[in-house]
Amino acid sequence: MEILGIDVGGSGIKGAIVETETGKLISDRIRIATPQPSTPEAVAEVIRDIKNQLNWKDNIGVAFPTVIVNGKAMYSSNLHKSWKGTQIDDLLCEFSGETVTVINDADAAGIAEMRFGAGRHHKAGLVIVITIGTGLGSGVFYDGQIIPNFELGRLYYKTGDLIEYFAADSARKREDLSFEVWGKRVNKFLKHVERIITPDYIILGGGVSKHIHKFRDQIKIRTPYVVSEKLNNAGIIGAAINAADHHK
Repeated sequence: MEILGIDVGGSGIKGAIVETETGKLISDRIRIATPQPSTPEAVAEVIRDIKNQLNWKDNIGVAFPTVIVNGKAMYSSNLHKSWKGTQIDDLLCEFSGETVTVINDADAAGIAEMRFGAGRHHKAGLVIVITIGTGLGSGVFYDGQIIPNFELGRLYYKTGDLIEYFAADSARKREDLSFEVWGKRVNKFLKHVERIITPDYIILGGGVSKHIHKFRDQIKIRTPYVVSEKLNNAGIIGAAINAADHHK
């Protein structure tokens, strides 16, 4: 099945048509900067623009950077505060004219990795896909089954701030940190995850995963880990797969 997958992030909105039986992108990948302010209407217009650029007229899957319950955004996360409580699927359906299925972005990335990427041979036990970008996302799987909305980036750090404010890639950029200094922060986050969950396997993804060689030496955890195979396309692919699964 072919589905348009869209991944909404704090800095960019990306989309492509995906063949969900193989997990491959079969169109150009379009990226448009996330509008500022990132209000629901402004983001919905970008999604409509991506749909029109790809001349797409069918179901759409969207990955979104917040906890989603029955299509509703429970928090605003790294977008405009007005997203909290928004019925995302209805809004995007209204703007696009298509049926839209929404999912948490890290859950989407996890689905892509577990089905077609770095997690496809690791179905047993507890596997966590960590996405590192504007925020810190986490997709959690037990024996291959997703546990949705498991937002480890929403944990509090000792400063009283959310830990993603300390360890996400946005912190590296905001504070102009070297990859070496920032990598130690990522390591602290991962060690905290180990203490409270004790996963069997960790997959590191998100936009910054392509730079893993710049901070790999700072990651000193006991849990076996690997870098995402789908890199920054995982959210697009997982959003499309999730929509396809809902329409079977």
